[in-house]
Amino acid sequence: MSKKPVTRTARPITEYGAISTVLGKETSFSGILNFQKPLEISGEFQGEIESEGFLLVSEGAKVRANIKAGTVIVGGEITGNVIATQKLEMLSTGKVNGNIKTSKLQIADGVVFDGNCEMIQPNKD
Repeated sequence: MSKKPVTRTARPITEYGAISTVLGKETSFSGILNFQKPLEISGEFQGEIESEGFLLVSEGAKVRANIKAGTVIVGGEITGNVIATQKLEMLSTGKVNGNIKTSKLQIADGVVFDGNCEMIQPNKD
């Protein structure tokens, strides 16, 4: 009996590098999340997120957290306040229920946003 080879799907490449960690669709996580390398949330998360890095909340994901990160891409649903020190991008499937602060904002058609937006100066490292 021969085994079929395991096929791995390629991780998305961002301008910050490859996404190194994925909380999958079947994952539910609660707590305080800190990370450095690009992270994708596809499942559910509740708590707090803090990073200077790249965060992707993919389509179908549900995040109930206050978020502070360098760049945040929203394709799923976020309930909580978001501070994106570099950039916040909302994809057409994205929903944000909370206030946002960012230095660059990109919003696609179809986005649901309920809150206030404040434009801030980008971090200068």
